[in-house]
Amino acid sequence: MKKINLYTIGFTKKSAKEFFTKLRDPGVNRILDIRLNNTSQLAGFAKKDDLKFFLKEIAGIEYLHLVQLSPTKEILDSYKKKKIDWTEYQRQFTKMMEERRIETLMSKELADGDCLLCSEDSPKHCHRRLVAEYLKNKLGNLEINHL
Repeated sequence: MKKINLYTIGFTKKSAKEFFTKLRDPGVNRILDIRLNNTSQLAGFAKKDDLKFFLKEIAGIEYLHLVQLSPTKEILDSYKKKKIDWTEYQRQFTKMMEERRIETLMSKELADGDCLLCSEDSPKHCHRRLVAEYLKNKLGNLEINHL
């Protein structure tokens, strides 16, 4: 089975130049936006419609929003408001991915050069890392590259 290069990136603390260069240089083909809310004014150049336009015009990259790979509002709010810690967030989010059976959706959807997008600067405490690792565990043919 051929390995699929799966990238991940967050837009926070990156200039537009740095962000689009990080996507273009390794040959990202498509952004899979896994944010629950991709229309916030705080997203700047990464706001849904603007991002879709910039990706296509600057780097020839396609855009797809996959809310199925986003945490629920309840899980996300509990973590942001410090009602749960990272360990509990990770447990709840993993359970949610299992219940949604995201590997079934992604086994048909995922392509070489796809990149999971979220807002967090680092993958350490971000659900994009959890999604990538979960999919690698379930599908087995992924090479994860955090940009």
